[in-house]
Amino acid sequence: MCGIALVVSGVGIDLSSIFVDYSTFQPQQQQQQLVFQFDDLKAALSRRGPDSLGCKKLLLQSNHQEILSSLTEEDCVSSSSSVDHEAQLFFIGATLQLRGLFPIIQPLLDASRNILVYNGEIFGGIHVGSDDNDARILMHTLAQCCSCNSYFSGIACHCKGNGQSSIVDVLSTIKGPWALIYWQNSSRTLWFGRDAIGRRSLLVHWPTKEDSRLLLSSVSPPSSFAQISDFEAEIGSSKVNFWEELPCGIYSLSMDVLNGCFVGEIKKHEWSNAMLKELINWERILVEPKSEEVHLSHCQPNGGQNNVHSTYSNKMATESASVSVSVQNVLTALRKSVMRRTALNTIFQAVTCDSRQEELAPVAVLFSGGLDSMILAALLNECLDPSYEIDLLNVSFDGQFAPDRISAEAGVKELKRIGPLRRWKLVEIDAELSNLTSETKHVMSLINPANTYMDLNIGIALWLAAGGDGWLYEGVTYDDDGNQRGVKYVSKSRIILVGSGADEQCAGYGRHRTKYRHGSWLELHEEMKLDMQRIWKRNLGRDDRCCADNGKEARFPFLDEDVIRTLLDIPLWEVANLDQPSGTGDKKILREVAKVLGLYEAAVLPKRAIQFGSRIARESNRKNFGSNRAANQASAGSVVIRKQNLV
Repeated sequence: MCGIALVVSGVGIDLSSIFVDYSTFQPQQQQQQLVFQFDDLKAALSRRGPDSLGCKKLLLQSNHQEILSSLTEEDCVSSSSSVDHEAQLFFIGATLQLRGLFPIIQPLLDASRNILVYNGEIFGGIHVGSDDNDARILMHTLAQCCSCNSYFSGIACHCKGNGQSSIVDVLSTIKGPWALIYWQNSSRTLWFGRDAIGRRSLLVHWPTKEDSRLLLSSVSPPSSFAQISDFEAEIGSSKVNFWEELPCGIYSLSMDVLNGCFVGEIKKHEWSNAMLKELINWERILVEPKSEEVHLSHCQPNGGQNNVHSTYSNKMATESASVSVSVQNVLTALRKSVMRRTALNTIFQAVTCDSRQEELAPVAVLFSGGLDSMILAALLNECLDPSYEIDLLNVSFDGQFAPDRISAEAGVKELKRIGPLRRWKLVEIDAELSNLTSETKHVMSLINPANTYMDLNIGIALWLAAGGDGWLYEGVTYDDDGNQRGVKYVSKSRIILVGSGADEQCAGYGRHRTKYRHGSWLELHEEMKLDMQRIWKRNLGRDDRCCADNGKEARFPFLDEDVIRTLLDIPLWEVANLDQPSGTGDKKILREVAKVLGLYEAAVLPKRAIQFGSRIARESNRKNFGSNRAANQASAGSVVIRKQNLV
């Protein structure tokens, strides 16, 4: 996980190719230029990448229509141009290094004066050895790309005949989450973007009349939020936010000189990978079942009984019955996905060589004890050497009474049955919303540009959970009052597995059931498709920023490209059967996967969102509205964060 940023000034940028009616449209209308200290931006990025921080300034100067460049390393304390006809590009990179033998400092610079700041992991498409670093390998690969600008002129590129690929081709092959900013010096072109699913945050400020700079950043500095007025925060209009989520894709800004001034046009490029296009379109061939297929789908081994005892009584029958090919395929894809995301490399072992490995928990799970997190924990147990501990991070705003705390404690018992050699550490993170005033304001800057109470509630819960600062209650030691004694514990895991994407792909939300009942299989499919195509904007950017702020990397096994492809190849009625009750038909295929893993109790648990399972939503409603009932009435409209409630 890294924090990356870029500030481009001194360039007249044309946005007409990405905004349909640019002549009358100004993105993110501003009353004034946003002023923030570069130290604030660097501090926000450093929380994401605590291992190293670097900065480079690229100066472009016109000389009779020719572009001359110079490069310096400095503190980036100013973004203003000091020379006429000069453009400046400030690159900032903060690194959390999880792969590679040798430490790296971003921005990376090669012999051809190309510059890269990269936030991501490469799990396929480009070979990265166990001792290699993703950013270094990508930098080397991009350096081999052609610079003929065929993508801009519309003429055919002949470089492929010489064995060269385009930058679009290279980025389209990457499997895994990424966001990057890359300067190709030979073509004087800036490239930037994020993966097709949007698993890594990248915010953008498009140039406006009030602020002509182009800014990109993994996260907004606190001052970006502080300058939004109370009125603007109250109405919640996205047009007043300085930052917005950069839509997924690959963008370029090719520099030129016109009448002695720097100009450039931003273009968005199509993915060149056919499989990636299929995932983006999210089309499933088999959506509506025939009558006999529906009948078979309704015939479940346990008769559809959402009952743990019934599940146990049918355990032997379930194990003896042949597991469907679809369930096997999903389990295999998920297992490989977790394995790719938890393979420990040389740099981790080198950092920890002076410690006892059996006391280390290099990978944690964001853990509610629900279906998704239980599957991830069970698969992690299979992929990780038994000598390592596993931290299970559980947050509660109602102590031992929160539903997620209750299910987490039950889940640990079930995990111990299937993984008795493992030391499972349930990290109980307790919080009271009334005591989190400064923390709440901090999380508000992290979720920006998201601005609803739901975003804030989820953001606080994720931020606290990823921090891993809680208590361990193990053994049967009690204090004088008869309470079990806890040991203060802070998780050191730098990798956190998160279950995002499971509900969207397997019909886990209540609105999916509503669509199905009021419509059809086709409407259910369309609702799930909509969820997947907007997950980058509604969920992933926010979740990435909240987790990464703790110097931790969130990884999403359910959003692995091969997992998505596998689920799309399965008939919808095998993925979910919403004629059955909650805890049975929703996420049906994942419940079957859980049974194969031996998670019989988890297989019948109903869906519960983190804001409700941790009970932060209840506490937030009481604080901001006085009661849940008042909050429900307010939620009928557009409820946004009011800063005065946080003072």
